[in-house]
Amino acid sequence: MPHNSIQIFEIFDVWGIDFMGPFLSSKGNKYILVAVDYLSKWVKAKALPTNNARVVVKFLKSLFSRFGTPKAIINDRGTHFYNDQLSRVMAKYGVTHRLSTAYHPQTSGQVEVTNRGLKRILKMTVGENGALWSDKLEDALWAFQTAFKTPVGYTPYCLVYGKACHLPLKLEHKAF
Repeated sequence: MPHNSIQIFEIFDVWGIDFMGPFLSSKGNKYILVAVDYLSKWVKAKALPTNNARVVVKFLKSLFSRFGTPKAIINDRGTHFYNDQLSRVMAKYGVTHRLSTAYHPQTSGQVEVTNRGLKRILKMTVGENGALWSDKLEDALWAFQTAFKTPVGYTPYCLVYGKACHLPLKLEHKAF
């Protein structure tokens, strides 16, 4: 194991974050900020009009208040993540800030896989009217949270809440 690896012992210890977009404007939003817990595969995402350090800090503070302060955050070297403002917040909360490198992008691979999955779900639910993507983001997240993830053998919903998510009968039937 490399000496730089981050040990994950509990859910919400390590989060990967990334921006998706820009997309066609939807209710003034052009970006999606995505965070994925590396152990449970739980995803939080927010539609945003911009992709700057201020919205990242606000999003992370909301994430910390909901799920607790993680041991580490992993992201790429975009200026919205790699800046003094975010570094100060990470230091204040005692969070290790890991940046993926251009020659080793799989460091943030979990969030990249999640982005592709969310994009695929949004395309299926939005259909021809791409401007409605922000209205469908919560539905896409629900679909993602209740889908089995092969590496862990459970849905993220089950790992976080300790029980299966009861879906409408029509949806449960289609899942099999």
